[in-house]
Amino acid sequence: MKYGSTLKEQKTAFHFYYIDYDQLKSLLKAGTTSGKFTEKHEADFVEALERELEKVASFCSIKGDELTRRVQHCEELVDSILKKAKDTDSQVDTDSFASIEQEITSITTEVGELSKFVRLNYSGFIKILKKHDKHTEFMLKTMFMVRLNARPFYKQSFDMLIIRLSKLYDTLRTGGKREAPPPPTGTSFVRRTTKYWVHPDNVTEVKIHILKNLPVLVFSKTGKDDPAISSIYFDNDSFDLYLGRLEKHEGAQALRLRWYGNMDQTEVFVERKTHREDWTGETSVKERFPIKEKYVNAYLRGEYTMDHTIQKMRDRGLKSEKELNGMQTLSTEVQQSVASKGLKPMVRTFYNRTAFQLPGDACVRISLDTELTMIREDNFGRPRSGNNWRRLDAGTIAPFTHLPEEDVCSFPYAILEVKLQTQHGTEAPKWVDDLIKSHLVEEVPKFSKFIHGVSTLLENRVSLLPFWLPQMDKDIRKRPADNWGAFPPLRPDNIEILVDQPTPASSFAAANGNRNRASRDEQDETTPLLNGARRTDARSAEQPGVVASVTSFFTNHVAPFFSRAGDESATATTSNGIPRQFKNKRIALPVRIEPKVFFANERTFLSWLHFCIVLGGLALGLLNFGDVWRAHKIRTRDAGPYDDRTGPTVLVIVLFFAVMTNFYLKFTTH
Repeated sequence: MKYGSTLKEQKTAFHFYYIDYDQLKSLLKAGTTSGKFTEKHEADFVEALERELEKVASFCSIKGDELTRRVQHCEELVDSILKKAKDTDSQVDTDSFASIEQEITSITTEVGELSKFVRLNYSGFIKILKKHDKHTEFMLKTMFMVRLNARPFYKQSFDMLIIRLSKLYDTLRTGGKREAPPPPTGTSFVRRTTKYWVHPDNVTEVKIHILKNLPVLVFSKTGKDDPAISSIYFDNDSFDLYLGRLEKHEGAQALRLRWYGNMDQTEVFVERKTHREDWTGETSVKERFPIKEKYVNAYLRGEYTMDHTIQKMRDRGLKSEKELNGMQTLSTEVQQSVASKGLKPMVRTFYNRTAFQLPGDACVRISLDTELTMIREDNFGRPRSGNNWRRLDAGTIAPFTHLPEEDVCSFPYAILEVKLQTQHGTEAPKWVDDLIKSHLVEEVPKFSKFIHGVSTLLENRVSLLPFWLPQMDKDIRKRPADNWGAFPPLRPDNIEILVDQPTPASSFAAANGNRNRASRDEQDETTPLLNGARRTDARSAEQPGVVASVTSFFTNHVAPFFSRAGDESATATTSNGIPRQFKNKRIALPVRIEPKVFFANERTFLSWLHFCIVLGGLALGLLNFGDVWRAHKIRTRDAGPYDDRTGPTVLVIVLFFAVMTNFYLKFTTH
């Protein structure tokens, strides 16, 4: 669908403040159809563009201030109602809370509409500038981007508003009194963790849907929490940890060093994740312990241990003896793994996290990671981190444009992680089920930031790729259902992934996000602009069935991939769009093997073995006793013939009647 049609379809609220895309396009058309786009045409177009920018930017500023003031007013009303109830030792006025809730709902809706307003208008300006530069001899885009940067309405963030609205919703739900969660009534729990991709166009809407049911979890006691999270993942030159995590080997580990906030943090967490298969009866675990940043290099070299720190904690009574022993064991095992496996920094991940959870209640925990960026930390080719445990030139400000392009991979989507802990036999909350079945998210089982970073930044050093990599060319946006809010199921319950056929353009170019920043100017009008990655025609977002099962993916894409492995044709890519230089690399598919499969396999083997023994016994009997009559005639020198003329005939007749009887009984029973 053309952008003009998309704009008409989606601009519902604030209709008169949107960019007048049709007018700007008509000015271009009038100038180009008249024979030559003159300087007067250019002046008229620039003047109209300036008016549209002023209109949009002014409205964003005014509306943003209005929403902030309305939220502040609601906070003051809630505080006054709670204070009055506390002073008079009475119940909270529910009628007042109900009217405030209506106002908060209205504000929340307008925040979502304003977010869409910002996104669509920014796309409109970029697209009309591209169209102008393409059809006229004047190059306006570079100059006008300076004007856009001077009025950066598209950089407006709604995160603080969302956090404040979340606190208001939580106060209205609890009446200002946070009660402890009820104790569990059973001992059998089902823990599920599922990951989803969220298109940047849908991030604000997802946050709004969640905050109505869960408050934003703020870790800092001051309430001013830095959402930035940075992790340094370690691996060796053989990428043993990468392959183990990708193939889901029992006991596969991932090792990372993580810190929260900027580069000045003095505390770093050493974390180890261990994968456990279901048939073992154990669950995958994540263990970690803190260490001072100044000791990290010495710890990794084996020159520093945690003994002194643990003893100080023991003397101060900060942790139990069991926790201290666990920390001691973990720190020793991690240090030994680094030395024995030759682990070194490989990939950094950076993102801003918004977490939603009821305090003290782990039944539902949802996190949304935005601005996900992977950065190379290895020293292949040239020094990056050097002898340090992390490179010092990266910082914590996305999109890291100051780093070399080949060192950075910006992921085009946000990552939604839903963690549920429900009692056995009970369903997840309806609003969670509605969200994960909506058009806002796309399920990607077993997605890993570490695996994606290695497979894109270091693709020339690994031979096994994750299953989601070929689908990075696809636009995951889907049309919302007509009865949006009820969220009808869009796909069956079995695990599914996007597997539409990649375009001939390199899948890895799209997987690397905006690594190829120079290619942005070559995108056409149907290409989404805000995700930073090249996409196929936007019309694919309208077509149903962009999701297929893992089995279909293997049949349609991976099997042909291997069947043509020996083809040495001169084309740059294979027929399914995979670049030839990655042709010999396998794709790891998520396969879930139940424990009963092994027992079924054993029963089948025993059954076959029993049949083989029976056949072997019959063969030995025939071999030993089948020629007794013939051998006797030969030994006594009787006159021939020595062949048995009746035995084979009788055997064939018996077998024939046996087969016919079997067929008769089979058909008569049905």
